[in-house]
Amino acid sequence: MLELNFNPFPVLETERLTLKQMTEIDIPTLFILRTDHEIIRYIDRIPPTTYSEIKSFLEKANDDIQNNQGITWGMYLKGSSELIGYLGFWRMQPEHYRAEIGYALLSSHWRKGFMTEGINAILDYGFSKMNMHSIEANINPANHASKAILEKMNFKKEAYFRENYYFNGQFLDSEIFSLIQSDFIKEN
Repeated sequence: MLELNFNPFPVLETERLTLKQMTEIDIPTLFILRTDHEIIRYIDRIPPTTYSEIKSFLEKANDDIQNNQGITWGMYLKGSSELIGYLGFWRMQPEHYRAEIGYALLSSHWRKGFMTEGINAILDYGFSKMNMHSIEANINPANHASKAILEKMNFKKEAYFRENYYFNGQFLDSEIFSLIQSDFIKEN
């Protein structure tokens, strides 16, 4: 079984990004990331309406880190304190050496390679430091950009579930992708 320990919090550096723990200073940007229709159109949940709800989201993310139940990194351009996105592992299954990956990025930073760069860094951390065997992604099949990133990172489609998720008065489909440690190709 995985023995997870996120204390001290692992700060990760890439060519253009610093991935570190988010704080209350990030709440205004988190609000945008979790409410902007363009960003969340394929994330099937009711968006928050107040900063208080975002503060609760941040507190839960940080509690998960403290309790070694999940880890979320804020994405910051190197040399900047302004949050541009977040990514991390949750729905940890230590007994199966598996976790689910999730991510969001401000639309002003789309198509610049930041998400691929950030995902590569946390996949490397997940496989080399956390000793995970596999990482799963659950996406809305209409989210072609997310699917393209996953396929670029060598994730393989494992399942397509028809109408397995009920949201906003309708049944929606889900696609499940996974990456096995031995299939991980680190991009430099």
